[in-house]
Amino acid sequence: MVITRILAALPLAGVISLSGTTAYGLVISTEESASMQIGNDWPTALTPASKTDDPKSSSQNQPTPAWVAQGVTSPTQITDVRIETTETGLQIVLETTADDLPTPITTVSGNALIAEIPNARLALPQGDEYQQFEPAPSIALITATNLPGNIVQVVVTGTEVPPTADVSLESRGLILSITPGSEVETTEPETDTIQVIVTAEKAPEPLQVVPISITALTEAVIQDADIISLQGIAENTPNFSVLQAGNSRAFAYSSLRGLSNFNFGSRDRIGFYIDDVPYDGGALGLFSPDLPDIERVEVLRGPQGTLYGRNAQAGVVNVITRRPSDVFEFDGTVGYGNFDRYDLRASVSSPIVDDELFFRLSGSYITRDGYTINTLGDDNSIDGQSGVTGRGELLWTPSDDWEVSFNANFEDYRDGAYVAVPLSASDPFETERDFEGFNDLVSNAQSLRVIYRQPTFQVTSITAHRYSSTEGAFDADASRADAITRLLGFDTRSISQEIRVQPPDDVDSRLHWLAGAYYESFDLGSDQGLAFGPDAVTLGLAPFAGVDRAQFDIDTETYALFGQVSYDFTEAFTFTVGLRYEITDSVLDDFDQVFTPTGGDAISTLSLNDIGEESSEFIPRFVAEYRFNPNLFLYGSISRGYRPAIANSGTLNEETAILDAERGWNYELGLKSSWFDNRLTVNLSAFFNPIDNFQLVGFTPQAEIFADNADVVIAGGELELLATPVDGLDLIAGLGIVDATFDDYVDPFSGEDLDGNTLPFSPDLTYNLAVQYRSPIGIFGRLELQGFGTTFFVNDNSLEQDPFAIVNVRLGYESGDYGIYLFANNIFDIEYVTNALPSFPEAIGTFGEPATFGFQFRRRF
Repeated sequence: MVITRILAALPLAGVISLSGTTAYGLVISTEESASMQIGNDWPTALTPASKTDDPKSSSQNQPTPAWVAQGVTSPTQITDVRIETTETGLQIVLETTADDLPTPITTVSGNALIAEIPNARLALPQGDEYQQFEPAPSIALITATNLPGNIVQVVVTGTEVPPTADVSLESRGLILSITPGSEVETTEPETDTIQVIVTAEKAPEPLQVVPISITALTEAVIQDADIISLQGIAENTPNFSVLQAGNSRAFAYSSLRGLSNFNFGSRDRIGFYIDDVPYDGGALGLFSPDLPDIERVEVLRGPQGTLYGRNAQAGVVNVITRRPSDVFEFDGTVGYGNFDRYDLRASVSSPIVDDELFFRLSGSYITRDGYTINTLGDDNSIDGQSGVTGRGELLWTPSDDWEVSFNANFEDYRDGAYVAVPLSASDPFETERDFEGFNDLVSNAQSLRVIYRQPTFQVTSITAHRYSSTEGAFDADASRADAITRLLGFDTRSISQEIRVQPPDDVDSRLHWLAGAYYESFDLGSDQGLAFGPDAVTLGLAPFAGVDRAQFDIDTETYALFGQVSYDFTEAFTFTVGLRYEITDSVLDDFDQVFTPTGGDAISTLSLNDIGEESSEFIPRFVAEYRFNPNLFLYGSISRGYRPAIANSGTLNEETAILDAERGWNYELGLKSSWFDNRLTVNLSAFFNPIDNFQLVGFTPQAEIFADNADVVIAGGELELLATPVDGLDLIAGLGIVDATFDDYVDPFSGEDLDGNTLPFSPDLTYNLAVQYRSPIGIFGRLELQGFGTTFFVNDNSLEQDPFAIVNVRLGYESGDYGIYLFANNIFDIEYVTNALPSFPEAIGTFGEPATFGFQFRRRF
């Protein structure tokens, strides 16, 4: 036990004829593929879009295209996609920046016609992908997407059979003349045509064939839901919660599958990455920055240690911002809302040297008044926020073999106080306190990513540095009395180096592998304490007025080797083995606890130095996958979860300065499926995770925090559903259930047996539902329901938040590059607690955001 003093898709076949060669064009006529027979054989790719994106595709290697052999290295930019109606069907016009667009390759797969344009990239005003539903009779969908290796893929899906096409290259563009196919019998299995591509396993592959319980939020989803924070990500992800403590960006308690960061240790259980830079809150809980200009987010649930540099026991939240483009881009948002909230966001990208050097700059400025009024004095709001976020990336591609990117970002927030009020308060947004408080948060990060590609392997190096600083103070007694003021001061600095070696994304093989090494140095420094005023003595909260201060440093170094190998025994069955070996050395340096009475001399109550422990662990992972057909995928996995021994920042003596390492096994079974021509996607997962020596914190009878180890058992599951019943209407739903309980633990102070009690900050239920419609005339509407089950805040489960749900609405009109939106969040003004802790004379807590509303205007070109 430890006591602390811290207060609270390749072609299947095709008949292709060539004709009409001209100086700038080649006409390709593609016949219907209805006569093609494949019997019971599998298609050579799971989906049309998975030809190069899915490293597990069993497609055969193709001859080297002529454009590669001729040494063409600069991809042509496709700047616009237009659909035009013709007498026989329609034509797709692809406008380019030059007249040297390479000859496309057309193939047929299922009811889809696929045209792949080598040495080209989409650079559209609306982003790097295009979709058009039902543009003509018998045509269900047209998509255009970028594939790895500078390939643009255009997929034209017929409602029953594939269409035919004439492809002609014109000056400054390309035209695909599409004729709908005739309905005939075919024995070819259906294939999906819309894919969400993720890099969860460090190679691009369709989401539906990744053997991990994963939520992927695309750029379109992020924009439609206006997600710009980790809390917004969590609200759209099952079994993931982020509870802002007092609406302060300095404190956010996160939980994934029942494992929270309420630990005050030197490593979070969840791995957070922003553009490959690992973010670790350490003793801060979770530092929660604003996140403008996001391209996509991947939330992986379960232990992740054989693919990522940093080991993550609960899972990984991988945030990828938009990359620099090779044409000029601008995206800006202006918003205003109640509480005098101003929201300004912008990003700009452009080439510096054509086809070689590019940049992107993005940032945001958000400010608002506070939600809580201090009625003592001038009725000022005391928990307002004001802050600037900036991000930049420089991308250099000197050749096809090399890609170098440099990222830098900063956050500078000047926020009001962390506001806790008595849980019995009639109005949680009114308070009386003699000290209003503040939180100043500063952070910056830099990373250098270098990729070297060869035909048989690819090397990725990621060097990253991150620094953060928090200074703050707030009224800890939450009253008008001059009793207790909480003083905060934290600094963190991390330096990391990751190297990965793996096959290139487009290599076709039964064997898939990855090997890597990781080093991280993480330093946490603190100067924090409690200032006791004269009223603290009167109320019996302290024997003397004065300042009780703790200063310390925790230095943690991590070394790791990791790798994973997958083998396709058949086209349907794959088995994966992964292994990580990690060494962690955590040292508590220069710990000094000093009490300085008012008007008196400083008294040292504890002084420790150079106390640490080195821990190591082999962390395996085993996965079996079986694909019944392209639309039904089953996987099972067994993986080791591990959190190393950590130095305790608030120990009372040398014997209790280290917490034992935390170990567990995660058993998981998952099913991923697509139905009705991909109009319905349903994914299910179930898991069981017993953990030994779980590192926890609890409260003493004097409301101080102590740390300890316990055994816990966690079980649960997730359900995710995406449906498009009619064009333009989307239904998105997620459900997470978790039972996270103590299995063997007795509170050392009260003597209470807590077996069966729920772990703090682990909601037993999370759910999200969104109904969204986008009409052809530009009307947009989105209705969201986001809910939580019962959430406890202390180990004895005496402080809790009952189940609740909030409703958000977003309405807008979109025309071309413009959009104007009205929004209202928590429209029923539900009051809910995000954090609670014991205090004197009664428990206090923080509350979530009240009802907010406003408008936004967006311009993009």
